[in-house]
Amino acid sequence: MAITYQFNKTSLQGLEKNLKMRQRTLPTLQSKESALRLEVKKAKDEIKELDEEVNRRIKAYDQMIALWGEFDTSLIHVDDVRMSIKKIAGVRVPVLDEVVYTTKAFSIYDSPKWFYDGFEQLKAIADVGIRQEFVRRKVDLLEYARKKTTQKVNLFEKVQIPGYQDAIRKIKRFMEDEENLSKSSQKIVKAKRQREAELAEQERKEAAV
Repeated sequence: MAITYQFNKTSLQGLEKNLKMRQRTLPTLQSKESALRLEVKKAKDEIKELDEEVNRRIKAYDQMIALWGEFDTSLIHVDDVRMSIKKIAGVRVPVLDEVVYTTKAFSIYDSPKWFYDGFEQLKAIADVGIRQEFVRRKVDLLEYARKKTTQKVNLFEKVQIPGYQDAIRKIKRFMEDEENLSKSSQKIVKAKRQREAELAEQERKEAAV
């Protein structure tokens, strides 16, 4: 971003105001970036744990694969996924509250004894899978916010703050040079007038003799 300015006091004051604002904001942005990095890491660790849990449950499912052929999958389906919104490091992310299932009645006398456990196992697998999607979405949102915050930190730290500081130095140097030049000019004019006055006084004295 090119910083536009003029070599005058008004422009200097505007630049100094913008510089102070960025210097005050930078520590807050850096803290937010650190918090987001930590939250992204925690969410990614959570995904790894969920992946391991899914694998464990799938292995348990596979061990009963012969029995699952008897299970009527139409007896259970996901009816609703209830969620809420939570702020993490200033970022709004979806949070899974509850998965609501609808189950059809079945005869415990005409069905295998393991059917009830089958319901619970399918619910557990579905719960973990749905939770995975929520955590992945959380990672995406946090990672996006982290990248945007990092970009802003770099912009302030490496571009704007040094740019404003450089512009302020140039204006101050110009104004100092201009002031020194003005003082020098005043001295020259004063010396010239003094010489003219001395010459005039000398001519007056000579004329009086």
